[in-house]
Formats: sequence, C-alpha cells, structure tokens
Amino acid sequence: MSARSFHSFARVLAGAAAASSLAACSVVGGSGSPQAATDVVLVTHDSFVLPKPLIRQFESESGYHLVVRASGDGGTLTNKLVLTQGDPNGDVAFGVDNTFATRALDADVFAPYDVTLPPGASQYVLPGDDHRLAPIDNGNVCVNVDTTWFATHHLAAPRSLGDLVRPAYHGLLAVPGATTSSTGLAFLLGTIGRYGDAWPAYWQKLLANGALVTDGWSQAYETDFTQGGGHGDRPIVVSYDSSPADTVPQGSSTSTTKALLDTCFRQVEYAGVLTGAANVPGARAFVDFLLSPAVQKALPESMYVFPVRSGTPLPPTWAKFAVQPRHPFSVSPARITANRDAWLRQWSDLVSR
Repeated sequence: MSARSFHSFARVLAGAAAASSLAACSVVGGSGSPQAATDVVLVTHDSFVLPKPLIRQFESESGYHLVVRASGDGGTLTNKLVLTQGDPNGDVAFGVDNTFATRALDADVFAPYDVTLPPGASQYVLPGDDHRLAPIDNGNVCVNVDTTWFATHHLAAPRSLGDLVRPAYHGLLAVPGATTSSTGLAFLLGTIGRYGDAWPAYWQKLLANGALVTDGWSQAYETDFTQGGGHGDRPIVVSYDSSPADTVPQGSSTSTTKALLDTCFRQVEYAGVLTGAANVPGARAFVDFLLSPAVQKALPESMYVFPVRSGTPLPPTWAKFAVQPRHPFSVSPARITANRDAWLRQWSDLVSR
C-alpha cells in the first residue's frame, strides 16, 4: 500500500518515530535469531506501523510475543518471501499487494487459512485466491493537483490522464519512476488499465510534455510538488487518494490539494500464513488481529490506508478530504504477473531515450 505499497507507503514520514519505537519494543534479533515458542514472527514491509497499545493488546490477548522483521518495500518483501518459500523467515506476512500477490501465490509462499472476513472485506479478495491471502487495507494511487497554484495562475486544473499530455500542462507533472517506486509502478499500471496495449504511445506523449520522472514518491511529492515541504515547482504529482487530507492548513476547513479521481489505480494489501511457519496458530491469530475493529480503525492514521472492514470510522479530515474513486483503473493480478517485467523494460526504454 505500499507503498502503497499501497504500499510501499513511503509517505508515512509522520509515523517514522512511532515505527522506530515499535521496532525497538518488538523486534528480537535478526533473521538468524532462534524463535521462542511464544513468538509469532511477522515479515512485513518497512512502512508497517501500528500504535504500541494495539501491539500490547495483541500480545496480552493472544499470549504471543510479536516479532517484526521489516524487509524493504512491497516488491522486495515479495521477492524475499519467494526466495525463502518453505523455509520462511517468519510465521506470517503482511504487505504483499495486488501488483505482486500472484507471484507469491504461484510460488506457494502462503498456506491456506480460511479466515473469517469482516463485513465489506470480501470485495477486496484477490481474484483466483484459494483462502491464502486476507485483504487488510486498500488505497488508490491518483494524480494530485495543487488547487491553489492553479487558482493563482488562472488555469483550469487537469481532470484526466488524457489532459496531462495537453500543452497547457507542459512541465507541470512529477511522477515516481515505475522501476524504483511501487507508487510509480501503480501509476504505470493505471495507464495500462486506461490505454491497454497503447500505453507506450501515451507515455511517449507524457514524457514529451515535460513529465519529470523521479526515483520515488518522496522526491516527487516532498521535493518537486508545489505543496510539498521542498516548495517545488510542479503543481501536479502522482500520490494517493488520501493525500488531500494531509494538506489542510491549520485552522482551515479546505484542503489545498485535490486527487483526480478519474486517474486512479487501486492497491490492496494482504496478509497470510507462511508455508512452513513454525507457529501456525500464532500466525492465524495475527491475521485475525489485523482484521479486528481496533486495527482497522487505526490504519488511516498509522499507515495512511483505508480499512477493508465496512463501517469503520475514519478520521475527520479523511471523512471530508480523502475521497476514494468509484471506478479506479484495474489490471488483473494474473496479467500483471505475466507482463510486469516486460512492461518495466518497455517503460525504462521510453524514459531513457
């Protein structure tokens, strides 16, 4: 969500301190450390963050001690899980998203667990999955615009992917790279969902119109975006549907940015019991915990993602400014698995010309 995920969710900067505290209290040694009988080992991406009281609640109620082993972004996490299939570095994994999930399933990384899903979660189940992955959160990678910049410059903001190649928006877009950022990969997939096999022609036009390709979300948003901390000069950026909730000035009732809901690609993050896990009951208990009302409620403010459990209350700014698209672009997980490497090679060739 990983970003989104969705994750790789590099924008969880505000939670970095909390993440460090969490890691300090929960991680007990590296990958080679022996596992105690009461440990349940979570393998996850670097952006995993939950409030410490929730972790203590899990440990108190389940009797297990949670060990967290971070393994890079969502893509790196998936690769490591595949390489350690059958001899995993933990009991349970969280953070594999729909852009990588079929690769993990094809490699039998996850064992069956017929978890009881909460209301609303079934709509996020991975197509073709056989009770191995439980959907935990979701979010959308969307083009965001600085509404104040466009008002000041008396220019109508773009509304669609097609608008981004118009001369009026030349040199205004910053986009994370697809090979170096899960956010960038999700945007690439969104353009494939929109344009199909004609996506390279769209990207040629986008690059010719002055799109700036950055290494990751942080550079695009925090450095180059006009509403980022770096006071950049690009008023259009690829970010998330929840980003406008973070750009509400103190004392204001209006966000300074807006997500373009006709440009979005949905990401879903999953959790599952690892094949060969030493502590299967503990792994199942943690998957159940991630779907509990308390964790689902904490997801927006801890990892900047939406819960999958319907009826979960959202923070006030999210309820008003984090609007989700009704019809995001999609590409089937199986098609992504079959074509991901080829698409990325094509994209790299286009960007390097």
